Amino acid sequence: MSRIQLALRVADLDGSIAFYSALFGTAPAKRRPGYANFAIAEPPLKLVLIEGEPGEPTRLDHLGIEVGSTEEVAAATERLKEAGLATVEERDTTCCYAVQDKVWVHGPGREPWEVYVVKADADTMGPVKDPAPRGEECCAEPAGRTGADA
Repeated sequence: MSRIQLALRVADLDGSIAFYSALFGTAPAKRRPGYANFAIAEPPLKLVLIEGEPGEPTRLDHLGIEVGSTEEVAAATERLKEAGLATVEERDTTCCYAVQDKVWVHGPGREPWEVYVVKADADTMGPVKDPAPRGEECCAEPAGRTGADA
């Protein structure tokens, strides 16, 4: 099963969880300090909320396509390379409280996209930087946060 991922950096994590729970009619599938994700069946969507700085407006953190296997990540990597896109691969990386294999590319507006598979749960957020150079962090914890479970 594949689904699109939308990762948002939000100032009010609890308020955002309440809003998106009401909007999609479901509770988060995973909740950790500074982080929550929703595994929405219809429409098929992985909504990720990453706590940002107080007062900061909600903004896009990154986009993704969650796939079901490492083989699908490898196939996407080859397809993206053949299309002439610059790719950065990561294997067994910890990001968003999960161990993942992934490949990164950037869209024409420099928006980061990942194609990834979740291999296992993890006790820490990361922090992991978007490996493709653009000067911003992706999936990074806000300063002072720890990866302890909620």
